[in-house]
Formats: sequence, structure tokens, C-alpha cells
Amino acid sequence: MKYRKNEAKEFARAHLRGIWSAASTPFRSDMSVDETGFANNLRHWTQDLGIDGVFFTGKQGEFFSMSVAERKRTFDIGMDVCKGNAGTMMSCSDQNLDVVMDLARYSESIGADYVIVHAPILHFVTDVNETLYQYYKYLSDNLNIAMAIWSHPDSGYLMSPELCARIADLPNVVAIKYSVPREMYTKLTRLAGDKIIVSNPSEEHWFENMTELGWQVYLCASFPYLMQTKVDRRVREYTDLVFAGKVEEARKVRDSLEPVRHALKVTRPADKPQAQQKYWQDLLGQVGGPVRRPMLQLTNAEKKEIKAAFQSCGLRQANGTMQAAE
Repeated sequence: MKYRKNEAKEFARAHLRGIWSAASTPFRSDMSVDETGFANNLRHWTQDLGIDGVFFTGKQGEFFSMSVAERKRTFDIGMDVCKGNAGTMMSCSDQNLDVVMDLARYSESIGADYVIVHAPILHFVTDVNETLYQYYKYLSDNLNIAMAIWSHPDSGYLMSPELCARIADLPNVVAIKYSVPREMYTKLTRLAGDKIIVSNPSEEHWFENMTELGWQVYLCASFPYLMQTKVDRRVREYTDLVFAGKVEEARKVRDSLEPVRHALKVTRPADKPQAQQKYWQDLLGQVGGPVRRPMLQLTNAEKKEIKAAFQSCGLRQANGTMQAAE
């Protein structure tokens, strides 16, 4: 590791910055992990698109359908490709604490920058606060690596800003992916923004979160590699313009991406988010592939609608390098 446990917050404040994407996991037609495709995607994202860091094998990556061995293998590939090019954050989320600890200790052993652990589903619990605090305290007490926490609706509840601020006092809790309404993450930023790096996966609000809340990192979703190509890096461009203090110039670039945002939003079937994302990657010339069960594949009609929206959304593509999939 690049830091001691008591240096984790300082390390994150200095290095957990910019645009971090949540990696999808490409599968072959036989549902094995496409390791070559995965590595090629990572090289494209970090070298061609200028993505600062990658979040491995989270919900976008379909961790819930993968074995522990497969998840560790994606960590290995990520470390190999991203070393010297981009930061690494390994998703160790699981309902089983032994699995969480196994993945987190493996992340430590291979030199990952961070781990992230989402709030677990809790059964027969009405007041979640003490249970969750003790959960993250156990992880903090037994791990040395810098840790991000993650609250999202799929857990069946949302962690309150006050609870997150309490957890932020733990020495190696450095960040939160706070997938909650904007008023909640605004409150947490004001309560504990000096103790924990707050972020939200909405690209639609990234501009305002930088300019109004002073955020330093977009952590993280698939949009940085769905909304950009090697010759059209407008998410990177408007982010850098804000960081350089050129806010109005950045606003114009951000606004110019509205047709791309709209195309992604209106063609996403309600119950097929990963499948739509992966097909969009195929259209971009990346490696998407199928989803694993329990997720559902796209129908031909859904693919036709997505392809039409993709072709008319205005993303610029390099000649010969981004051929639309059939």
C-alpha cells in the first residue's frame, strides 16, 4: 500500500480526484468473463478517455452474479492495466462479512488504492444506525486500506447524513458514494465534508456539485465511458474547465452533451440497466457483451431503439475505430 492507515484520509484527499468510472464486466456468449475485452476496455477508458480511476466489480459490474474468484481476477486485471495510468477502487460488497473481508484483504495484498463496501441489506432491523456504525467500525478496525462507504436504495433504506458523518470519524473511512437525493448529500457535505469526500453517481448534477458544493471527485458510474469517445471527451473537458475556474466555458460544454444524456435516458428499459449500457458499449466499439442472470437481455426491438438513439445523439467518433454494432 502507498500509505499507512493513519494517512488514509490525507492520501485520499490528495489522490481521489477527477473522474472515476464504475466498470462493467464483459461476458462471452458462454457467460465466462471476457478477460481480454475487459483489459482492452480499461486501456481505452484510462488512456483514450482520460478517466482518472476505476471502480471494479460493483453493481454496474454485476458482482452479484460473480464468484469470489472471478471478482479477484477482475481486481488483478485492473491492477495490471491501471498501474501508473489510473487509480483503483475495489468493490468488496457482499451480504456475507467473510466475503467482504476476504476481498478487502486481497485488495490490500495487491496494492489497490481503495476499497468500497456498500451498506448491507438488513433483516428485521428498524433502527439501522447502530448496526451500520458497528458494521463499518468492524471493517475499519480490521483493515488498513482506505475505504469508501456506499448508501443506495437497493439496501432497503438510506443512511442518514448524521450517521454518515459519525462513520466519517473512523480513521480509514475516506469517501462515500452517496446514491441519495441531492438534499441529503448536500447536507452531508456541509456536516462532514472536511472528514469524508462526498460524491454521487449522477452525471447530470456533477457540474453543479463541483461548482456549488466544491466536490473533487465524480465517483462513479458508467457515464464517463458511455458519453465519450477518443475524439469526443466532453465530460473530461468540462470537468477540467471547472477545476481551472472557467465555469461558464465549462457550462457550455456540459450543456452540449444533453442529446447524449437524453438518448441514454429514454432508451434504458426500466429493468435492464446493465444490458442497455453494455449494448451502448458495443455500439461504441468497446466490449459489452451479454448480462448474466438474474439480469435480463435486451430484445431486438430494444436494441433497434437504442441504436437509432445512439446514431443520432451527436457523439463524435474516430473514423474506422468506433463501428456501430449490428
